Amino acid sequence: MGGVNSTMSGAAGPGANLSALRSHNAALVLRLLRDAGEDGVSRLELADRTGLTPQAVSKITARLRDEGLAAEAGRRASTGGKPRTVLRLVPDARHAIGLHLDRDELTAVLVDLAGTPVALRTARFDFGAEADRALSAAASEVEALIGDTAAAGGLLGVGVAAPGPLDHGSGVLHRVTGFPQWDGLPLRDALARRLGLPVVLDKDTNAAAIGLAAPATGSFAYLHLGTGLGAGLVLDGGVYRGARTDAGEFGHQVVQLDGPRCGCGNYGCLEALCLAAVARGAQERAARLLGVGAANLVRLLDIDRVLLGGRVVLAASQSYVRGVAAVLAEDAARTNRPTVPVDVVRGGARAVVEGAAQLVLAPLFALG
Repeated sequence: MGGVNSTMSGAAGPGANLSALRSHNAALVLRLLRDAGEDGVSRLELADRTGLTPQAVSKITARLRDEGLAAEAGRRASTGGKPRTVLRLVPDARHAIGLHLDRDELTAVLVDLAGTPVALRTARFDFGAEADRALSAAASEVEALIGDTAAAGGLLGVGVAAPGPLDHGSGVLHRVTGFPQWDGLPLRDALARRLGLPVVLDKDTNAAAIGLAAPATGSFAYLHLGTGLGAGLVLDGGVYRGARTDAGEFGHQVVQLDGPRCGCGNYGCLEALCLAAVARGAQERAARLLGVGAANLVRLLDIDRVLLGGRVVLAASQSYVRGVAAVLAEDAARTNRPTVPVDVVRGGARAVVEGAAQLVLAPLFALG
């Protein structure tokens, strides 16, 4: 794992440099404690599931308890000998913030270590504003959220989900469609300086995909239709960003050579066609166009399922599920393949912002 600060930038807040979280083994133990919930898990079970020695597990859990991240959850009857002490995660020991910067709205959420939302704020946001003013507005909302929850445990950092394309590794935005003024802005570092907290930046679709992914979830695509159109890809259980962290620009596949001009400068992009259909109230047409793009992904990547989200989809979720599913079924019938299931993303409108918080939490549990 390499520690909580390996993928973040900026000054560390309280609890951000936890020695117990600086090893992969500690992260695996912490993940098992989280997954066990209130019932807890014994040290012997932890050793069995991680492959670590009981002595190593005892040292790790002792450090986690010293940091306040783990606590005893009672005793469990043993098959032989004395009852076993079970341990559980202390969810409110630390917190993370998720920040979703959409083109016209900002959402910020505070979550605990289990990913449970503690507080939420939503405000209007102008992505077309001058960058410094937009950053000030975003920082103010995060600071207000922190002020609203002053009793919360130490903050680990802020995960920011923004429209792509962007460079996840360097935290720099590229030419967001329709907003050229953001091109080259080091958003991650600029926000970290303002907040005095570690910040990690990713595309909104990747953030949602991380929040939806779990070990052994296979491969799926999260398709987000809102103010834009993009995809988050989870392949073999892990989020796929590509060598330049530019994967998932799903909306800019050309599906009509003589189609309308897109904000990216090309013609006939899926995003332009979908949003035009939405604007004129042609919901069935928009759903089928989304289905065409989904079918392209299924053929290209052989994914197991398709998840739909974004404000446009969520406003008429069943219509979009039916439309996309129909296109996938037609395509599968032509090639004699099983039909890939389609569903609306769990978490609804909060999938992206809660996923943004997971950008901070996931490395602590050897995920992401």
